[in-house]
Formats: sequence, C-alpha cells, structure tokens
Amino acid sequence: MLSTVREFFSQRNVLEVETPTLYPSANPEPMIEGFQLPNLNADRVGLHLQTSPEFAMKRLLAAGSGAIFQICRAYRKNESGRHHNPEFTILEWYRPGFSLRELMSEVEALLLRVLPEWSIQHNTVFLSYQTVFQETTGLNPLTATIQDFISVAIKFGCSEAEEICADNRSAWLDFLFSHVVQSRLPKQCIVFVYNYPACQAALARLHPQHPEVAERVEVFIDGVELGNGFQELTDAVQQRQRFIQQQAERKQHGMVVPELDEFFLNALESGIPECAGIAIGLDRLLMKICNINKIQHVLTFSL
Repeated sequence: MLSTVREFFSQRNVLEVETPTLYPSANPEPMIEGFQLPNLNADRVGLHLQTSPEFAMKRLLAAGSGAIFQICRAYRKNESGRHHNPEFTILEWYRPGFSLRELMSEVEALLLRVLPEWSIQHNTVFLSYQTVFQETTGLNPLTATIQDFISVAIKFGCSEAEEICADNRSAWLDFLFSHVVQSRLPKQCIVFVYNYPACQAALARLHPQHPEVAERVEVFIDGVELGNGFQELTDAVQQRQRFIQQQAERKQHGMVVPELDEFFLNALESGIPECAGIAIGLDRLLMKICNINKIQHVLTFSL
C-alpha cells in the first residue's frame, strides 16, 4: 500500500516531505485532544505529539515548497475503538492551485489505484452535507434548532446525545452525522460529502458565494470515514480569530488550552498559496484493502 501511494505521488510530481512529530503547539479545535509532554526545562515551551502534520506542512507551503505529501504517525487522546487507535498512520497532501473538486478527483484516483476491484462495485457518489443530512434526519442542518436535534436523537435511539452535546451546535451536528447519517451513506462505493456547515469549518475556507457553508469534504467507504479535506483558509486574521474562539470553548469545557501556533500564523501572514489539502487515515484504508472491520487487526502493535 505504501509503495503504491508513493508511486502515485511520484508520477504526479508531488514532493514527499517530513515534519516533526514533536511540535511546540497543538491544534486548539475542541473535537481534537492531543498528548502534551511535560516541560523538560522551566524556560522551555512544552511539546506536543502532533495530531496532524498540517501546521508544519503549511509552513512549508508558505516557504515555496509547491505540492507536497507526507506519510507519518499522528496521535490523539480518547480515540480507541473499532476504527480508532491513539497512534495511527496518516497520509496528508496539499495541492497549490487545486479547487476542492480537483482534490476530490485526485483522491478518487488514488483510492481506485489502491483498493481491490471487489471493494468498489458502484460509481463514486458526491453528496452535499445539507442534502444527505436532511434526507436522513428530516432537518436542515443550517436552520434546525437544538430542540430539533434533541427530537431527532431520541427518534434514532440516541438519548444520551443531549447530555453530551448540550447547547453546542457544532457538537450536535457532529454527533448526529456520525451516529445517524454516516452509517446510512451509500455502500460499496467511494462517497464524498462536501460543503459542511460554517460552524464546522475548522481550517477550511468559507464558500465565497455561500458563507453559511465551508469548503470542506470528507470521504467515506461503507460508512467509514477515510479522510477529511479543505479548500484551505489562507487568511491569517480569520484563522487567528477562529483559534481564539476555539481556545475560549476549550477553556469553557475545562480542557487543556494550547498556546497559539505563532509560527503557523506568521506563515499565513507571509503568504500561503491558494490550495486544497486532505488527510487520509492509512490504517483505515488498509482495513478496506484487507476486508477487515477492526483497526487492531491491521496494526502490528495496537494499544
């Protein structure tokens, strides 16, 4: 699998790069919890195990690297289960000048190169988030109220959702999508879900004509998420505002609040090319290649 991935990008003149696993900052997104190392010296900033190489790779883009990809380890707390391991292998790549649709086409080409024929028997499906969410739950994700979300959760047997999500709109959307929508996506085909609600933009650019949605895409096979990609946000001011908002949310919920990554923000300020990028979980991809439904069975040393 790894040699096929590397050959794919070599043929397209995408440069393989390497960035640190130990990084001085962490992604402040509330849905992501990383591992922080204790300060080794009192006068030195603590280090984090990377949850993704995204910030470092974008610093390379700002420095003029051109199209790049990386295969590396990533680490996330509280992620253990049939499709999760706290340590996992990630493939991440960035394409300057690509639109989100062009990136989706490249993802499709890679998956068709790697996956066995028996695993994909139908044509690739492209669905907007709003369409698939509304068809499954009966709610418009952009206008539904928290009470609407509670009613749908009860209808689908997820009564614990109210305690978990409270009044957090983004948490509700994430919960209902992962527990209700995802398993009902088309099977035996590659499925792209795009244009997520703006509150789930993370590091994605808002749609220029429809700012209520973000130019974000996720790719699924048989209801399993393989990758998450963006038309990347290149506005440093807007990115800083999002980070500060995420820090406040983490503080409100008693979570560790990482320092802002000023190196990354400075790179955005210096100028980063318009680009699209995506991260794919290679362990999950190997599960599909091997027709295995537990991530532990494709890991030599699972936790």
